Amino acid sequence: MTQVYLNYINGIWKPSSNEQTFDSKNPADVNEKIGVFPSSTTKDVNEVVASAKDALVEWRELSAHVRGNYLHKAADILESRADDIAQTATREMGKTFVETKGEVLRGVSILRYYAQEGFRNIGENIPSADSKNLLYTMRVPVGVVGVISPWNFPIAIPIWKMAPALVYGNTVVLKPASETAITAIKIIEAFADAGFPKGVINIITGKGSVVGDRIIHHPNVNAVTFTGSNDVGKQVAFACLNRGGKYQLEMGGKNPAIILDDADLDLAAELTVNGAMKHTGQKCTATSRAYIHKDIYDVFKQKVLKKVNAIKLGSGLESDTYMGPVASSSQLDTVLHYIDAGIAEGATLLTGGKVPESKVYKYGYYVEATVFEDVTNDMRIAQEEIFGPVLCLIKVDGLEDALQQANDSRFGLSASLFTNDIGKAFTFINKIEAGLIKVNGESAGVELQAPFGGMKESSSHSREQGQAAKEFFTSIKTITITPIS
Repeated sequence: MTQVYLNYINGIWKPSSNEQTFDSKNPADVNEKIGVFPSSTTKDVNEVVASAKDALVEWRELSAHVRGNYLHKAADILESRADDIAQTATREMGKTFVETKGEVLRGVSILRYYAQEGFRNIGENIPSADSKNLLYTMRVPVGVVGVISPWNFPIAIPIWKMAPALVYGNTVVLKPASETAITAIKIIEAFADAGFPKGVINIITGKGSVVGDRIIHHPNVNAVTFTGSNDVGKQVAFACLNRGGKYQLEMGGKNPAIILDDADLDLAAELTVNGAMKHTGQKCTATSRAYIHKDIYDVFKQKVLKKVNAIKLGSGLESDTYMGPVASSSQLDTVLHYIDAGIAEGATLLTGGKVPESKVYKYGYYVEATVFEDVTNDMRIAQEEIFGPVLCLIKVDGLEDALQQANDSRFGLSASLFTNDIGKAFTFINKIEAGLIKVNGESAGVELQAPFGGMKESSSHSREQGQAAKEFFTSIKTITITPIS
């Protein structure tokens, strides 16, 4: 019997008001139905926002230490259910169990990190020009926060948005991507079982054009934090701006790796391939362009091809799988479209580029790991985000040539450099136009206590995670107290 999952509104698990549902299917085998979840309406959004607004009154009055204790409880429950949630995420969006299990454990660590915020200083004393005055600041919650999360990191991203929002005294309405709605519901089950007061944490599923659109336009949603495509991000920004709401956007990337002639080529090849192909390339920080010094280009290319051709494609639940399917039929169509565009524009396809023919892959959204060369910077595959396992190899004369081409992009999320020259490393750090910079490291990933975010069109120039999160999820009050005698 197909399991039915529900919205969580004001402490109650309930169907949508129209009782309509969507199916969740396994992208590794579309014949497998994982469950059904609500196709919610604007009426449901209005209800969930009202519950979050009502809950805000008492939640914000609790100390941050008490709020943090709820996060500790949620972390313990989430950890105890790590295998089940990871398996669900793998079945819903395809990436390997090792990757989704790691994501759950990262979520646990994020919750524990923010649970300690009750012991950290989030205001400051300021010297006054009048020695009699007491001048200081305090931070207060923004209010009701709408969290719109993507399908590619269905566990870590909503948690790194919700955890700081909650500990700083806000209430939350989570709208997850439909591709991973059941995973998100299981996360909220952990929060619910941790005993959060009713209305503090909520989840509502459904179409972005209905549920998401109502959230971003709702007058009682004080802030929206969004991760997803640039096109939708712009809609979020315009909607919030028009009604005076706060917004935070993390969007696309077209992330370069630069490999210089003094680099450790084995390390560079391994991490470039990992950055491009793990998670099936479905990361905003995935490596999509490799700028390689001409003197080591051929050697490096062969190392990359050897690693790519050894990639095991299959179900993410199989222990020896390196790369699972893409998340949906529409995502598969997008990846294949870009591969065709690369060939049409004159790039040379070195390996991959097709849907695998074996009957093992017949019912899934599989595409081979793909590598191009003879790519110029004006090609679509060098400029547009593909969000799939496609890597472009580009020959350069040296660091300055690589920097010029790497910066020739509307995106600026992450970038990596492989070198043993400390001077060149600092030149790269100073000149690359990206928010996340790695030297001798994979372009993807950042530790949870550090700020995360991009430049240019990759973000709204705010930062998530770490202590930077307080900038979005709180507002500052400046107070002056003057004695009257």
